[in-house]
Amino acid sequence: SHPPKKFLNDPQDAVSEMVRGMLLQYPNRLRKLSNHNVLLSSSIDKRRVSVLSGGGSGHEPSHAGWIGDGMLTGAILGGMFASPSVSSILAAVRAVTDIGSEEKGGGGGGCLLVVKNYTGDRLNFGMACEQANAEGRKCRMVVVADDCAVPRTKGVTGARGVAGTVLVHKVAGAAAAEGKGLDEVAELAQSFANRIGSLGVALSAVTVPGASVANDRLDGGTIEIGLGIHGEAGMRQSGLLSADELAKEMVETVREFGIADASGPGETDNIVPNFEKGDDLAVMVNNLGGTSNFEMSILANSVVSLLEGPENGCRVGRVYVGSFMTSFDMQGASVSVVSITDDDRIKALLDAPCDALSWKNADVWTDGDDARPSATEIPEVEVPAELATPSHDGVAMKIEGFETMARAALTAAGNVLVESEPVLTKYDTVVGDGDCGLTMERGAREVLSRLANGTIDASHPVPLFSTLADAVSASMGGTSGVLIELMFRKMSTYFLSQTEVTSRGMVEAFHRGVKAVSFYGYAGRGSRTMLDALFPALDKLLEEDGAGTIADAAKAAKEGADGTAEMLSASAGRSNYLREESLEGTPDPGAVAVALVMGAVAGAL
Repeated sequence: SHPPKKFLNDPQDAVSEMVRGMLLQYPNRLRKLSNHNVLLSSSIDKRRVSVLSGGGSGHEPSHAGWIGDGMLTGAILGGMFASPSVSSILAAVRAVTDIGSEEKGGGGGGCLLVVKNYTGDRLNFGMACEQANAEGRKCRMVVVADDCAVPRTKGVTGARGVAGTVLVHKVAGAAAAEGKGLDEVAELAQSFANRIGSLGVALSAVTVPGASVANDRLDGGTIEIGLGIHGEAGMRQSGLLSADELAKEMVETVREFGIADASGPGETDNIVPNFEKGDDLAVMVNNLGGTSNFEMSILANSVVSLLEGPENGCRVGRVYVGSFMTSFDMQGASVSVVSITDDDRIKALLDAPCDALSWKNADVWTDGDDARPSATEIPEVEVPAELATPSHDGVAMKIEGFETMARAALTAAGNVLVESEPVLTKYDTVVGDGDCGLTMERGAREVLSRLANGTIDASHPVPLFSTLADAVSASMGGTSGVLIELMFRKMSTYFLSQTEVTSRGMVEAFHRGVKAVSFYGYAGRGSRTMLDALFPALDKLLEEDGAGTIADAAKAAKEGADGTAEMLSASAGRSNYLREESLEGTPDPGAVAVALVMGAVAGAL
């Protein structure tokens, strides 16, 4: 079997090449720390608390995507799904802090490390934190353990840190940007982290760069609920569920996993639900890397509708949807929920200005609004009856017997298209999808029917071409139907800008109509379409001496249509996708239809 398809060079160089790619995208905002895969903000203010985070690569935009004012000062990048080294973490801390005791007014703001709850990360970041403190640098560590997939009773490791960590970055970074001290920033971040619950679902397993075979642990019909961001096993596997069913699974698991409330007797924690009925929530619907934006919005709708429905009765004022903490290219998503009811401090920190590379503040549904403004639809604009059929009172008719001629021409054209259905179908079966004859016949029968019942107004070109367009719109369908309708509408509106209807005016209207077909259909002469009959007919009618008759135009249209049989390629339309040998000897049925109509009109007039 083939190795999995990735945009890669040597997998050993993947992280450093990804770092170089980031530096190319953000030449003014990022700097790399020498000797380490550490990215730092180009503007570091050591007087303020710096917030650093990091972990294995493969979770992009985490963690470097959160570098910016109001979020992270820097990110320490390990190998693929591997903790960064103590030396890299310590180098990053040294880059953003000064040595010195507070008593002597030194030491600057210090540094907060935001760490996801994995043993490797805890140990390596913890070791760097202790070594930094030993050097006289102020450094503290906050651990995020928001994953609700692993039962609380399972071992001492505790819950894993997943996408909720990104919201902790935001809160910590905003507090640091306000100039708060290290202890206050750390306590705010830790207490907020303890309130977040998250759960992921994978539709496919993750295959890391450099793997020789694809990870097929989840077969075609199996999904995994509670999978970790490194592809670790989850709570359970299941058959495929709908978005609504998955939302229910995730939301209920998060709520029931609960949060530890330290009000229990002695040292014990009470476990209380993550949120209560009526709470104001912030919700993050996180793309695990390989899910389409389309599906993400469907899942967001399922999650928010469930949380705001009768069962939960909450208000989701902040909805974050997108890629926040991925698992490389895993097709899946996670949901993080945190209650921010009556917590104006946290709301202000979440909404504080932030220019981190990948962050976008939520579009907040403010407390004062009973319903989301977006729930109110903008009413469709109704066209006043008088505009639906524009008045042509100021356009004088200068062609004697216009209505009689128009009715005769339309009757002849309609009849010839009905009769020619078999031949048009035969041609289109060879060079198209076989429906041209039936489409033309449907349009023709509709026009003949409306001509008979008076719906088509042939008294003047403005209503004539407008009502013809209506008939085509109601009956034909397909590309040719839209193009013919466009032509008629253009011919109708042309006369609204004129003061009179003359024979030359009719030619100019036809000219405008053909140009509209060419413009909107993105085709021209030699494209092997109806235009190969329309343009030659138009050329005859536009001859400078005005000598070109409708009979001449019909002859030119037939020659143009016949010529399409020799065209071995089509740059537009039905035949665009066919090989040369499929086209040779068969004319374009759209062009043939135009030639038949032009011939019938010439005969009738």
